[in-house]
Amino acid sequence: MPTPEPNPNYLHLNRTLWNAKVPYHLNSAFYDVAGFRAGRSSLNDIELALLGEVGGQRILHLQCHFGQDSLSLARMGAQVTGIDLSDEAIAAARQLAMELHLSAEFVCSDVYHLPEVLPATPGFDVVYTTYGVLGWLPDLARWAEVVTHYLRPGGRLVLVEFHPVVWMFDSQFTRVEYSYFNREAIEETTTGTYADLAAPLEHTSVSWNHDLGEVLGSLLGQGLQLRHFQEYDYSPYDCFAGMQETAPGRFQLATQPGKLPLVYSVVMQRP
Repeated sequence: MPTPEPNPNYLHLNRTLWNAKVPYHLNSAFYDVAGFRAGRSSLNDIELALLGEVGGQRILHLQCHFGQDSLSLARMGAQVTGIDLSDEAIAAARQLAMELHLSAEFVCSDVYHLPEVLPATPGFDVVYTTYGVLGWLPDLARWAEVVTHYLRPGGRLVLVEFHPVVWMFDSQFTRVEYSYFNREAIEETTTGTYADLAAPLEHTSVSWNHDLGEVLGSLLGQGLQLRHFQEYDYSPYDCFAGMQETAPGRFQLATQPGKLPLVYSVVMQRP
């Protein structure tokens, strides 16, 4: 089935949304910027296990928000370039890097136009992108082209993402509301933010559901080789309605404990 045509204003709408979220996220307990400044890493066990030793590696972090993961990788000795659609997020990332005396480059760009502003030579050892990223992209074939464009031969994509089953449900997980497949753009008005439910925000967003076949197929179509795939019955974040912590740092839906996949991880390698 062909990819649905994106709303021509989707980049503007989503940039406005994410720009508005930045100050609330910076001050939220969810992101714990004070703890991060004091040395806490924002990386979770899932991605740390997949990344392995990153010292000296060149890492491109797609959709980096205000850069906590990028800077956590920099603390581990990686040479990191973070990119994000939100100019407010990139400004906050640069300020945080300066405050912490960490070396990282931050570029304001949407994923599709990145090749116009960031050279691909030399290639990156790792392209890294995690948690709530793919749903903002209408066309995964174009995304996979960008990923491949930036990987050096032998380089890896490390993707950790919320499972597409999650996005089938309404926000309270009481009913199936959306297709598992990428059948249409989902345009809705959202209030608050996952990091601060009481934030006085109300903005229109445009997103897309991407089934696992679309995700893996887009990458395999670029000639990348599958090195790892796993699904998880928990999320490392308490970011959905009605979650309970079933083990330290592991959250499941209280009404469906252990019954639904909440996260998946993929490692692809460029030959």
